[in-house]
Amino acid sequence: MLYLFKSFLCLTCLFLHAVAQNSSAFDPLQYVNQFIGTYNGGNDFAGASLPYGMAKAVADVNGQNTGGFANDGSDVVGFSHMHDSGTGGNPSLGNFPLFPQLCPGDVLDNCNFRIGDRAINYVNSSVKGSPGYFALDLANRIQAEMTVTQHTALYRFNFPGTGSNGTMSPLILLDLTDLSASRQNATVSVNDNGRIRGNGTFIPSFGSGSYILNFCADFSGSTVRDTGIWVNNRAGNEPKEIFVTRGINLFYLESGSFVRFQAPENGIISARVGMSFISADQACQNAENEIPGPDWDFEQIRQSAENAWREKLSVVSIQPDGVNDSLRSTFYSGIYRTMMSPQDYTGENPLWQSTEPYFDSFYCIWDSFRTQLPFLAIIDPSQLTRMARSLLDTYKHLGWLPDCRMSLCKGFTQGGSNADVVLADMYVKNVTTGIDWNLAYEAVVNDAENEPLDWSVEGRGGLTSWKALNYIPYLDYDYLGFGTNSRSISRTLEYSYNDFCVAAIGKGLGKDYETYLVRSGNWRNLLKADQMSFINATDTGFTGFFQPKYLNQTWGFQDPILCSPLDGFCSLTSNPQETFESSIWEYQFFVPHSVSTLITLLGGPKTFISRLDYLHTSGLLDLGNEPSFLTVYLYHYAGRPALSAKRAHTYIPALFNDSFTGLPGNDDSGAAGSFVAFVMSGLFPNAGQNVYLITPPFFKSVSYRSPVSNKTATIRNVNFDPDYRNVYIQNARLNGEPYSKSWIGHEFFTEGMTLELVLGMNESNWGTREEDLPPSFEVAATGMML
Repeated sequence: MLYLFKSFLCLTCLFLHAVAQNSSAFDPLQYVNQFIGTYNGGNDFAGASLPYGMAKAVADVNGQNTGGFANDGSDVVGFSHMHDSGTGGNPSLGNFPLFPQLCPGDVLDNCNFRIGDRAINYVNSSVKGSPGYFALDLANRIQAEMTVTQHTALYRFNFPGTGSNGTMSPLILLDLTDLSASRQNATVSVNDNGRIRGNGTFIPSFGSGSYILNFCADFSGSTVRDTGIWVNNRAGNEPKEIFVTRGINLFYLESGSFVRFQAPENGIISARVGMSFISADQACQNAENEIPGPDWDFEQIRQSAENAWREKLSVVSIQPDGVNDSLRSTFYSGIYRTMMSPQDYTGENPLWQSTEPYFDSFYCIWDSFRTQLPFLAIIDPSQLTRMARSLLDTYKHLGWLPDCRMSLCKGFTQGGSNADVVLADMYVKNVTTGIDWNLAYEAVVNDAENEPLDWSVEGRGGLTSWKALNYIPYLDYDYLGFGTNSRSISRTLEYSYNDFCVAAIGKGLGKDYETYLVRSGNWRNLLKADQMSFINATDTGFTGFFQPKYLNQTWGFQDPILCSPLDGFCSLTSNPQETFESSIWEYQFFVPHSVSTLITLLGGPKTFISRLDYLHTSGLLDLGNEPSFLTVYLYHYAGRPALSAKRAHTYIPALFNDSFTGLPGNDDSGAAGSFVAFVMSGLFPNAGQNVYLITPPFFKSVSYRSPVSNKTATIRNVNFDPDYRNVYIQNARLNGEPYSKSWIGHEFFTEGMTLELVLGMNESNWGTREEDLPPSFEVAATGMML
């Protein structure tokens, strides 16, 4: 059986390698930089993972450790097996870390067990990463490498001075903790052959409830000398198991287990750690099935992971034509990060029995609905449909579509019910295979019509006022449910767009959709026409901004610059306001379905463009936060697509690049990465609609091979120059025919079209006529689209 498994792996590796060689003139993996965003708040996961993999292995540090590892010079405190990527909030997962060491004098009591005691520097120059692999050297010269399968992490630790003539006994401990020290209770046992297994109960990093995670660790490379448990800074060979919980005053007891080995002949001890949300037995089975023993071929597992990534990335190819390696790396690394999450936990869901897929780490859909999940509609639609089926299965069993989810727990809702947008985006782009769309419509209508008891983690709040007053009031009287009673402006705007998306699905299915189309115009009820905005007592020169409104329909007030970089950050718990994580200045542009109406209400195209320019040049914009993304391209709707192209180049590579600090904010599960990939491809989505806004790619050409039709779509620049002097489209041809629209639909990708853009140094009239602008919907009294 082992021989057949290894033979299958080898044949798979050879096949995927051949596919990659034939599909691209270069290997895209050479341009993936896993360390982008690992410093200064990007919080990206830099370690070993499969696409959408559950196991994610990396060194954990005690500095900026939200994603586990950071290039911040802090100390390594362990090597753990599961992480999230690019998230905000508290550090996520990082459960049951291993830590290798050589104890001074080869005496057990001289080992360092507690986190603070064992922390040690890593050697900066030793840090290495490639898709499916991570490695570094500790300051004590212990070398650590890691790779993964779907549910299992494989480590290779090289201990200096323990070769054939060595006398030191390597020790590897396992700690019953996680990155946030959220453990409530845990148990561990170790047997004489060195197998460690157990579980723990932990708190999610941005949600409610708790989760139980199980592990199973095995070791190879040398004879086991002894095993045992440790508590605080002491260890013993008896007993072989321990249960820990929170004590008096919630005291956090540091504890775990250890295995000590005779000196290995080649200095190497390997560790295989299987993970499961079901049981420790299943964690062991996952490890044994995915990395069979007794010999664990590290390089073979690493190659298999690498080829899985190569297959995913090979659907995108570029003709760089002089573009530097840094920009190529920025592009492919962004694509890579779009496939970190959601994570495929199929077969690992203990909450309900189902034959449907189960994905977790939708962290959060408020971040991912705009660019990350729409990007998967292009490069990996089959996985996206499995994710959508998972969302619908969650609705079937828990009663609501999630807006955020991690570690089997309900995450906090940041605004609207944005799974509605995800489903609408897929529906209008015909990414529909295997999805029960009647169930999908039932689910989104449930969001629109029914208020949950706890709308801080699912659904929408304030629906009584929403239906009666046609906006969410400031200080709403909501007796049906509870949640954070803030964000009345941003929730009104998001609910409006959510209802537009409900209407889009309903119309396509032949359902009664007009009620939701009418509600999609509710955003207008918070636009205060005479509201002015000042910065340091100086009038910005613009009038008309969204403002909060009370239940009695009188106006409240929020300074339009509040929650902007010129003021201060606003979140659910820190400085909550009537907009979430962005200012009214940013949110005034979030009407994705009725931009033409918004332009009219804000004074017409010329004034609208001036507002956009002011937003982007005054310091008010936070491009590290997702509500800002679409603002780069709203010039299209005002008849100036050239200005969108110009604006895009002010942000890449200035804010988005291939450095450790190459993100202006959290990557948010690949949201920033997908933003980069879309911008550099020259097609940017208005999520929830079959619309991509056209600008010149950052390369001579970018091609996408559809995994569904196997056809290749190409957007190509004519007169391209890598110094980006020619960034303005003069004219365009689609499949050889003149094309004047400034947007295109998803069929461009599935039908394998070719779009040629002739570029010049000056703005032209291409895409400026009214009939060439992107679609924008107005709602009449009857609820019909005009």
